[in-house]
This record gives sequence, C-alpha cells and structure tokens, in this order.
Amino acid sequence: MSHDQKRGRCVLVVGSQWGDEGKGKIVDVLAREADVIARYQGGANAGHTVHVGDEEFILHQIPSGILHTGKRCLMGNGVVLEMMGFFKEYDEAEARGISLDGRVGVSLRAHLLLPYHKLLDNVREGSSTRKIGTTGRGIGPAYEDKVGRRGIRVVDLKDPDRARDLLSEGLERTRARLAELGHTDLGDAEGCVEATLALRERMMELATDVGLEIHEALRGGKRVLLEGAQGTALDVDHGTYPYVTSSTTTAGGASAGAGIGPNAVDEILGVVKAYITRVGNGPLPTAFSPEMDQKVRELGSEFGATTGRPRRCGWFDGVLARYSARVNGLTGLAVTKLDVLDTLPELSLATAYRTPEGEVDNFPADTASLGEVEPIYETLPGWESSTADVRSLDDLPSNARAYLDRIAEITETPVRMVSVGTRRSQIIRVD
Repeated sequence: MSHDQKRGRCVLVVGSQWGDEGKGKIVDVLAREADVIARYQGGANAGHTVHVGDEEFILHQIPSGILHTGKRCLMGNGVVLEMMGFFKEYDEAEARGISLDGRVGVSLRAHLLLPYHKLLDNVREGSSTRKIGTTGRGIGPAYEDKVGRRGIRVVDLKDPDRARDLLSEGLERTRARLAELGHTDLGDAEGCVEATLALRERMMELATDVGLEIHEALRGGKRVLLEGAQGTALDVDHGTYPYVTSSTTTAGGASAGAGIGPNAVDEILGVVKAYITRVGNGPLPTAFSPEMDQKVRELGSEFGATTGRPRRCGWFDGVLARYSARVNGLTGLAVTKLDVLDTLPELSLATAYRTPEGEVDNFPADTASLGEVEPIYETLPGWESSTADVRSLDDLPSNARAYLDRIAEITETPVRMVSVGTRRSQIIRVD
C-alpha cells in the first residue's frame, strides 16, 4: 500500500497495571467507532464486565465489541482458545438477543486450550510450594505446549484424523505428566478428544486469517480496535515474574498476536484505575491497610470477574504507571473508577520507591526486591462529592481534575478518557 493511499485507523487498548483495569468497558465504548475489534492474546482468564442498560455482560473470550451490532469481532493467533467455554459464551450471548451470525472470526493460527490443560494447571498449582495464584483456566500449560511446538491449532481441526491423533497424543502426554505428580484421575479431560471433535465443524465455520482481515480492513479505510487481556505488570517479560501470565500483554504483543505489522497501530491507549488492584500472588507495593483495603474493595466491587476472588487494593502507583507508559509507548490514558474515590478526604500517589540502595523512580526487574520497597507518596486532597453525573472534564471537582493532572504528569501521558461509573454513559471523553 503506497503512502498516498487512504488507510483506516488502528487503536490499541492495553492494561497498564495488574489487569482488571476496566479495559472491557473502555473497549465497549470505543467499539462504537470501530468496524473491527480483535483480541490479540490471553484466553478465558480474561473477564471483561460491561453494563448495557440494566444488563451486565461478563465476556471471557469473545471481544467486548460484540455488544454493538454490525461489528466484526476477531480472536487473533496470540489467543489460546478454550472451545467449550467459547461456544457456551457464544450461545449465551445469542440467547440474550445478541446476533453473532457472521460477526465472529477465530484465527486459523490460534492454539486450542483443552480440558487437560486446565487439569494440569490446577494439579500443578495445588502441589507447588511456590504458588503463582493462577486462575486455574489452563492458560500456562496451553502456552507451554505452543512454545514447546506440541500445541494444537484451529487449523489442525480441518483434518479430523489428524486432529484425533494430535488430541490423543496431547491427552497421553498429560496423563504421563500427571502421573509424575501422583495424580491419576483425568476426570472430564478423559473425554476431551470426542468433545473437541464434536465442535470441529462449528469451529471451522468461524476460522479465518485474522491478520489478513485486519490488513484488508485498514486498506479499505476502516477502523480497527485491538483489545488485550490482563495488564502490563502481568506480562511474561516485563511483569513481576514469575507472578505473571504466560503471554505478552504489552503493546508489543499486539502486532504479533493479531498478525499485523507494528506500524499498523496509530494510537495506544493505556487503561489504569484511579487506584490499583491485584488478584493472585506477588507484590503490591502500594497496598492499603486492611481496613482501607476492605473499604475500597466494597466501594469498587473489587472481586475478580473470572475467579470471584477478592482483589487486593492500593493507592495509585505512579512508578508502575510511568513504566507502563514507557514499555507500551502509550499515547493516552483512560482512567477508570474515579468515582470510587469520591468519598475519601485525601488521596495518596506513589511517585518513587525507597530501597536499601536509595530512592528509585523506575520499576525494578527484581520481583523479590519489589516486595520490600517502601513507596514514597504524595498526598492530595480529595473532592468528597459525587462525580457519577459528571459528563465533561470541566465539570469535575477541581481536586478531581488536579488528581488526574498529576497522574498525567507522572506518566508523561495525557488523559483521554475518564470513567465515573459502570454505565456506558458514564465516560468523559477528553479531546
């Protein structure tokens, strides 16, 4: 495509904390302006909650844009697809009046996440002395098979005989692994070969070359929205290893996971909560005191959409946010759940960490030392008034605007969107 040809616009939405930042809601709002929405990594460990009218939708695999009619929703090659759960979600959406016919595509190159991956995940986590705090959805074992060149891709379902052989080999390989851990009961995984083959034809009807679709959409002047799962601090390379997910959650993973070149992305929007939360094990430097933790968890309904586990809560971590802005190349921020802070008399933001070697303002690679740092806070006055009905930046309380301005200053990234509630209408857009 020559430089003088018109090209569509591609916007990438990436989590910039420890996941659960509210990406689903931001994607849902931006999807109104997009023609194609694509997931590029992760699997059923995602849990994007979107409110439409009085209804709540929790989407684990299908992109959030599906709630808008006429949008093409794709799952890229970087996703690990749990077929049974995917079609359950698909059928439930249709039963609730959402037409999906012709609107969903799955990459031929995407890897399958199978029941034996979930079983292995749970058995290994249960027997480990160093628990990661996984969601138990089989994400790690599925990506291990992918990287180990023993995975099964959607395209492998084209030939039923080849698919049966690969599934049987995977099941037997898992049986041997589990035996080493002293586990002999395969449970539901025992029937995964037939269960997967029963969905083969249905899966192949949705199979497509996602990268090619996105490329052609952009060539045709259409608007593309790329949607990630989890968050920057859970990235397998740049997160708090080993307490991370098994895929590249940062912006760099979007082009590889969607099948397009990095120069196809025009805008990278990082989503952050106005405070911070984390599910699972690993350090959380700005964690609240137990009393404050419980208070904010209740105010913000901080329970995992995928696991139901309570999230640990803390003050906004500017060190992590600044790091996220750098490694993702953020061009803008979407700040969610500002309204959760409406009743607090004062707020703290961490701008650096105190360590035995002195003050640092960069996010450390050593996860063990991160658990020992002392956050250096700035204290800002709260606004102690409701923001739920505010629809423009100018109408926010002055202290709320000052808080957002400080976040932008710390991250050197402009705030482009602010969420003040769970509804689609409770988004403030900043031009």
